[in-house]
Amino acid sequence: MFNVGDKIVYPMHGAGVIDAIEEKDILGEKQAYYILKMPGEVKVMVPTAKAEEIGVRSIIDKSSAEKVFRVLESDETEMSMNWNKRYRDNMDKMKSGDIYKVADVVRNLSFKQKEKGLSTGEKKMLNNAKQILVSELVLTEHSTKDEIEQMVESKISTSYEEYKVDSNISASDISSDIVSKFIPFNSDDINKKASND
Repeated sequence: MFNVGDKIVYPMHGAGVIDAIEEKDILGEKQAYYILKMPGEVKVMVPTAKAEEIGVRSIIDKSSAEKVFRVLESDETEMSMNWNKRYRDNMDKMKSGDIYKVADVVRNLSFKQKEKGLSTGEKKMLNNAKQILVSELVLTEHSTKDEIEQMVESKISTSYEEYKVDSNISASDISSDIVSKFIPFNSDDINKKASND
């Protein structure tokens, strides 16, 4: 059970503060609701009886926020090449309400956007995931939305440069690297085959 003033996360919506707990009569049914004040002065009602079931949780603490930033600083995790499967997988991560999974979606889609752009659907998903992530980090870090957005962008840019871009690599090295990433083969097998021919 949460109390007025608690900072909580509502999966797929982000983090907010419980402004009030009110009883409402909706469709003839009386129920208690958390009235959540979300970023941008948006108010959301969450039935108190179902809060746990739908994944409402307290916001993370400072040390967990550090782990979130480490997720943003790490290399991307594998995503399906199939657009539909990738979209579903990322949507499941966001629905989980797990901030580390949301950070994973933000980093992976940001890398993809930098590499070759995103479809309209994935752009929208990236924006939603960022908004969810930022809303929780703002409350955890007692920071402004702009400051957190800049931190997130900075961490992603740094990791993208570290894992994806090396200014000393020539274009031919990059293209062979891309080929080896997508076509799994063992170079020893190819060398053996070449010497046997």
